Amino acid sequence: MNSPKLDPVPAHPLPSQVVKADEPVFVARAKAGDVSAFETLVSRYERKIFRLTQNITQNREDAEDAMQEAFLKAFEHLGEFEGNSRFYTWLVRIAVNQALMKLRRRRSNVVSLDDEIDTGEDMMPREVEDWGPSPMERYEQTELSEILSRVISELDPPFRIVFQLRDIEQLSTEETAEALGLSVPAVKSRLLRARLKLRQRLNQYFRRGTNS
Repeated sequence: MNSPKLDPVPAHPLPSQVVKADEPVFVARAKAGDVSAFETLVSRYERKIFRLTQNITQNREDAEDAMQEAFLKAFEHLGEFEGNSRFYTWLVRIAVNQALMKLRRRRSNVVSLDDEIDTGEDMMPREVEDWGPSPMERYEQTELSEILSRVISELDPPFRIVFQLRDIEQLSTEETAEALGLSVPAVKSRLLRARLKLRQRLNQYFRRGTNS
C-alpha cells in the first residue's frame, strides 16, 4: 500500500474539537526519534481510532488489527508527514484505509469510498444542526444507545464513516473531507443522507415501541 498522501490545506485550518494544541510538539519530537512522544499520541488517539475502525468493520478483531496497522504505518511513514494537515486527520485517513481493506477481505461486494455512488448530490445539501423534538426522550439512555448503535451499523459504509467522523468524533466538515479525500459538498451530502436514514430507521423503532 502506498503511503498516504493528503492534498495541501489552508495555512490556518479551522479549530479542532479533537486535537489538542500541543499535538505538533509531540509530532516533531516523534519525527526526531522520540518514541515516547509517539506513544503519547497513540495513547491520546487509540480509543478514537479503535471506535472508528470498529464502526467501519463491525468486527472487534478486524478493528483491533486495523487500528494497530494504522499506528504502525503512521510511525513508519512519519518522516513523510509534512504537517500540512493535522496529524490526527492524517492518522484517521490511514485508519479508514486499513479498516476498509479488512472489510473488503470479508465482503467482496463492499462499496468503496472511492466508488461512484448515488449520494443525492442533486439535492441541496445543508447542515442539519438540530433534529428537533424526538421520541428518543421516551427511552432510557442505555436502551437508546443500543438502538442507535444498531441503526448506525446498518448504514452503508460511505454514509456510516462520514457520520462517525462528523457527529461522533466531532471532526469539522473540512477535516472529514480531508481525511476521506472527498470534497466538502460530498461530505455534506453524505452526512445529510446519513442523518435522514438514521431518523427514518429510529422512527420505525419508536413506532414499534409505541404500538407494542
